Amino acid sequence: MYKVLLHNDDYTPREFVVEILMSIFSKSMNSAINLMWHVHKNGIGVCGVYTFEVAETKIKQVTTLARENGFPLKLSMEEE
Repeated sequence: MYKVLLHNDDYTPREFVVEILMSIFSKSMNSAINLMWHVHKNGIGVCGVYTFEVAETKIKQVTTLARENGFPLKLSMEEE
């Protein structure tokens, strides 16, 4: 299993991050907001734990959406 990690940056709007967490990672609004603030304060946070293929797909989906909107949002994955 692999953790999908969300990295803080100074450019991606918080609203966009919350929207991504809700749409791609199926977080509730409260969970998405809490995770966004955690990443903002700590520099990194776990979006979820998935199989390799699912983690890779979610990262690609988020990266594509972020780039289409002009944001440098970064996600990575690491083995649990």
